[in-house]
Amino acid sequence: MACKLWFVLSVWLLLAPSEAGRQMPKLSDKKLCADSECSHPILIAQALQDYYPGDCRFIPIRQGQLVYVYAMLKDRGNLFWAGSVQDSYYGQQEARIGHFPSSVVEETHALMPASTEVKTTKWDFYCY
Repeated sequence: MACKLWFVLSVWLLLAPSEAGRQMPKLSDKKLCADSECSHPILIAQALQDYYPGDCRFIPIRQGQLVYVYAMLKDRGNLFWAGSVQDSYYGQQEARIGHFPSSVVEETHALMPASTEVKTTKWDFYCY
């Protein structure tokens, strides 16, 4: 009986819904990037305040951190940008790219013009 209960509990834990590993609503249909792959940073910005994300599409930012901006979402008045924060939290790992409100940062260094319009895909808003 204990073995069956353990098996059922294990399967339930594996199949239980979670925020990670699922499609989230799109924030925009288009984004502005430096290139068609959005692989080059557009600018470096500094956080004006702490930002705590509401879901896994977004990244946490602490006041004073530098943020590398890779894309500016286009459809909603440029309210959200996509970028990454690199600090000791990530160690040797690559920083995670996520979204954040453009209002919580200020541009410090322009790097490349955001002149390439790219359609967003479901993977832009997928939670891992």
